[in-house]
Amino acid sequence: GHIVRNWKVRWFVLLQDKLLYYKIEGGKKEPSPKGRILLDGCTIICPCLEYENRPLLIKLKTKTNTDYFLECCSREERDSWALDITGAIHAGHPVQVQELHRMKNSFKLLENISLHHIVERMCDNSTGIKLTRNLEQGNRYKETFTGSAVVDWLISNSFAVSRFEAVTLASMLMEENFIKPVGARSTEATRYSDLSEQFLDDSTALYMFAESNKKNISSKEELQLNISELSGTIVKQGFLVKQGHKRKNWKVRRFVLRADPAFLHYYDPTKEENRPVGGFSLRGCLVSALEDNGVPAGVKGNVQGNLFKIITKKDIHYYIQASSKAERAQWIEAIKPLT
Repeated sequence: GHIVRNWKVRWFVLLQDKLLYYKIEGGKKEPSPKGRILLDGCTIICPCLEYENRPLLIKLKTKTNTDYFLECCSREERDSWALDITGAIHAGHPVQVQELHRMKNSFKLLENISLHHIVERMCDNSTGIKLTRNLEQGNRYKETFTGSAVVDWLISNSFAVSRFEAVTLASMLMEENFIKPVGARSTEATRYSDLSEQFLDDSTALYMFAESNKKNISSKEELQLNISELSGTIVKQGFLVKQGHKRKNWKVRRFVLRADPAFLHYYDPTKEENRPVGGFSLRGCLVSALEDNGVPAGVKGNVQGNLFKIITKKDIHYYIQASSKAERAQWIEAIKPLT
């Protein structure tokens, strides 16, 4: 927000020359837009690293120097939006758009390896990246490593087969806020370089583990939770409205459905840190649509319709509203095979 600096869920529609955004009430967007962002003369920064706990940001600066920070649900969604917005900004310059497509599709992480697993290996005291003190332009940095050291480590540990792949993978780690640039050399690269040059395979470019990542790996139990629950393949994600268990009120939540292992997590989009506020295993769950011509006994408050219910193996009931019957059917269809 521009007046109150809080984060709100908005429904965005990209047109040829502008980006419209709408308020969402009861899981549905209002008919009139809340605001608009004119794309003529706009500049886009992606990834935007200005908020350490929000690694999935896009920053738009308008011709009148107004800054907009937009947070996406996933790296894939962020890159897709950045690609399409860049295409609208540079409609008459297809070369830039083709470069974005090339970078987006040039490298895919092995299916059985998660970024959490890579960082866990990087932090290992015996086999991980060696942390050193470094001096750059009069500043002394503790516990840092160079860009070339990261590339060498990724190749030697078989996470990448070439320096190009290793640089791309290191860029993903930086974009997801596992590592961050420090010092003038690497910081300037993230601000002013092309997408393909933001992580530097260079012995003078310094990086370090992000503070949020240090907190995540400080507890072995918490790390195991992240790996086991959050490393599965994302099958579906999006905003739904969920009823609370205590107050029985309805709140917008970002839901992420993962397979192998099968979990459904939900996030509070107004929270600073990108961590789930709840979730559960789908094994043994029952999922079903609820008819719109009657409100079940367990449902309170403002019900707009398009309800469905998930009953966990421990007999916990979750009531969720979708924005349409079609969206409800899609979620149920995606969840059922994982139960």
